[in-house]
Amino acid sequence: MRYSMDLHYVSTRDYLNRVTASQAILQGLASDGGLYVPDQLPQFDFSPEDLIGKTYQEVAYEVMRHFLTDFTEEELKSCIALAYDSKFDTEEIAPMTYAQGAYYLELFHGKTIAFKDMALSILPHLMLTSARKNGVDREIVILTATSGDTGKAAMAGFEDVKGTRIIVFYPKDGVSAIQERQMLTQTGDNTHVVGIHGNFDQAQSGVKRMFNDPVLNEKIREKGFQFSSANSINIGRLVPQIVYYVYAYVKLLENGKIGAKEKINVVVPTGNFGNILAAYYAKRAGLPIAKLICASNENRVLYDFFSTGTYNKNRPFQVTNSPSMDILISSNLERLIYEIAGESDIVNAGLMDSLARKGIYEITDQMRQKLGDFYGNYADEDQTEEAIREIYQTCGYVIDTHTAVAASVYGKYKAETADETKTVIASTASPYKFLHAVMTAIDPKYANVEDFDLIGPLSEISGCPVPRAVSDIVAAPIRHDTVCEPEQMDQVVCSFLGL
Repeated sequence: MRYSMDLHYVSTRDYLNRVTASQAILQGLASDGGLYVPDQLPQFDFSPEDLIGKTYQEVAYEVMRHFLTDFTEEELKSCIALAYDSKFDTEEIAPMTYAQGAYYLELFHGKTIAFKDMALSILPHLMLTSARKNGVDREIVILTATSGDTGKAAMAGFEDVKGTRIIVFYPKDGVSAIQERQMLTQTGDNTHVVGIHGNFDQAQSGVKRMFNDPVLNEKIREKGFQFSSANSINIGRLVPQIVYYVYAYVKLLENGKIGAKEKINVVVPTGNFGNILAAYYAKRAGLPIAKLICASNENRVLYDFFSTGTYNKNRPFQVTNSPSMDILISSNLERLIYEIAGESDIVNAGLMDSLARKGIYEITDQMRQKLGDFYGNYADEDQTEEAIREIYQTCGYVIDTHTAVAASVYGKYKAETADETKTVIASTASPYKFLHAVMTAIDPKYANVEDFDLIGPLSEISGCPVPRAVSDIVAAPIRHDTVCEPEQMDQVVCSFLGL
């Protein structure tokens, strides 16, 4: 089946809430609180063999045209060209490194050295194109919650983009020193950063609350503004993430590592479920993926869900050395729940209401049977450190804490299943983003050394030059110092907008 020229997006909580791709990108979150999903998952009209020899940009167009069907070829290719350019430090955009029996898909070669760059480099261009297509003349205000990486990547993408402002909320004591410094030194007259006295889930809930507040939304509309989102709840974030799984498969084919139609496994360190959902959409669209291995840290809510069929956020919140995964409400899981519920907006809405009111929901046995593509497990802090140390000692390859969670879980999967299927591990951040945790794992002698004093030693042992994203912030001035309580987030937004 060829991709549908009239593909639309519907809300997971109201099937009648139906919009085009560009409208879904503009809105971010559906007005009923649901997430937009394709009304039919497209099927790729190409085979991976057709893409051998193509650049990342060319693969991106072939994939994204199936999902963003109201964009013209010229519009989409322009967005792609503006996104994937010299801001990435490698021409490949997403190169792979083989280490200890797996292929590490390096998604951290963009401007902020985290995988969020892969989608957030293109989202501003998709959003502005969407605004033009839909005759929107209001200023777009991007509200974003971050557990560490999304905020910086979003601000870097939207910095000084005409017609936009961006306000990022992050847990004040829940990110790494490098992550925080990256955000607090962010330039751009249209950027705002706010630390909250709370965790990521509280920041994310506060952003959703503002999206769904009719009084606040009417107030900002009267002043010429419109809310949108740069979080992975926005399909403009999700669709570009599908690309790199296709690209990885094509590169394995091109380099003779796999044969035509040979299936691969994919391992993804997972917090908000967007990155692994993109791999699932790639599989559903026709990419030969066997198992989707969902790797959690000590906030093991997804592991417990895949193990029991019960999603329960009523548990202590663990602050770990993989902070981008310190999440108890995995928003993008709702898109999968909607699908395994037989695309029932009523069933999904009921489960999400239970999550909001009670912090828990349980899927049916029939729904659980549809989760066979997934395997879930988790790595604790000791196991994460062990993975970093072992891979460095055996291969000389340095990985960050989130990638180490994935590597550890992949080891558990192989031990349980003896599955020798060739495997791609999503390497989601540069080790430079988590200097202290990475260097201490490699050698305890670094335990009492300050983060910024570890830049040189990491460069020396890894053989990798210091990324500009790190060197630029060492002496950069702090530009943002706003801190608030979670319940004050709307007041801060109104203050920034002069309301």
